[in-house]
Amino acid sequence: MKIAVLAGDGIGPEVTREAVRVLENLELPGLTLFEGDVGGAAYHRHGHPLPAETLTMAREADAVLFGAVGDPSCDGLERHLRPEQAVLGLRKELELFANLRPAKVFLGLEHLSPLKHDVASALDLLIVRELTGDVYFGDKGIRESDDGAREGWDMMSYSESEVRRIAEVAFKAAQGSGGKLTSVDKANVLETSQVWRDTVMGEAARYPDVTLDHMYVDNAAMQIISNPAQFSVMVTGNLFGDILSDLASAAVGSIGLLPSASMGARETAHGTYGLYEPIHGSAPDIAGQGKANPMATILSVAMMLRHSFGKNDEAARIETAVEKALADRIHGGDLGGTHGTSAIGDAVLERL
Repeated sequence: MKIAVLAGDGIGPEVTREAVRVLENLELPGLTLFEGDVGGAAYHRHGHPLPAETLTMAREADAVLFGAVGDPSCDGLERHLRPEQAVLGLRKELELFANLRPAKVFLGLEHLSPLKHDVASALDLLIVRELTGDVYFGDKGIRESDDGAREGWDMMSYSESEVRRIAEVAFKAAQGSGGKLTSVDKANVLETSQVWRDTVMGEAARYPDVTLDHMYVDNAAMQIISNPAQFSVMVTGNLFGDILSDLASAAVGSIGLLPSASMGARETAHGTYGLYEPIHGSAPDIAGQGKANPMATILSVAMMLRHSFGKNDEAARIETAVEKALADRIHGGDLGGTHGTSAIGDAVLERL
């Protein structure tokens, strides 16, 4: 079990350190960890946010545990040298096309959500977002319009093969999570979405045990806020998924509790290759102060064990330990508590 640990910038090293402690505590046979530089830390040491040696390490591993990137001292650099380009580079080079973002309100923390208590308690959703296509990766540019003003343009497109492979990930996720899948698009106005919808419908025949429905993205945004209980697994494109997953995260009440996975088609000897990371950023304002909540990164380890190594029991142990720590009011500053990074890690280890 080879895992590349890329801690990155800001609070990345602090939260990753606690996640590694939890991982090592499981005493998994054959576990080997490799550490590499990424983001602003990599730029300052190597002159690039994603050095060749880091990329090689990631390729040779069975999975990647990623911290966070973002360094204000790099804001003036050319775009291709900024820390955030490391994430895009890893997704592209490792062909990680499927992003899995769970959004769940933990028992006893409903008050942190901006939603009403009974609405928030029903939020338990997995958003499967296509990660390497759509308008973000289409042709784009700035041109001069007829009246001489600048005009920006971006091309949105999806091929049937791109939709088919993300739909497969979503249908399989739905099979293990209630058997319901909601596909989100804007087929009433976008031809790209019409191809999306037609392709997802075509794939549905292969999964008779999954109930498929469709929803326009604007309605989906309203429904996540007003009636999240209706959703189990949601699949959508890159642009819509970016927005909806952040919306769902805000509904939870704290991004310090939410993990994520970026998966590809590559299979290893253990399972599906993936990159696992908390959804929060590098938070440079509290970096080095021991204040960051490491639970999202710890839960990312649980996702890694489940999806890339097939170790469902160990993943469940970690998730239960986190839930028990939260129930015992082991809360960081993001949850209104006073527990620091290492104290939260200690508490999870005790319950593990």
